[in-house]
Amino acid sequence: MDDIEVLVKKGQSLMNEMKFDDALGFFEQALLLNQNDPDLWNHKGVALRSLGRYEESMDCFNKSLEIEPRDKNAS
Repeated sequence: MDDIEVLVKKGQSLMNEMKFDDALGFFEQALLLNQNDPDLWNHKGVALRSLGRYEESMDCFNKSLEIEPRDKNAS
């Protein structure tokens, strides 16, 4: 399992526990390792949206769509 996958799994687990701020940190760490993965931008966007940071979350979702315009998972 690579570093990004570990970070995403930890972030998703924290999201399930409604610890959105902590989850956001893991997704941001994953993005430091790969800024060109649309799924990572989506994860960060969902965490930001859960924190009520809607404008920032939209920026993340738009970034995801820039990378992969047909991204079915873009929230």
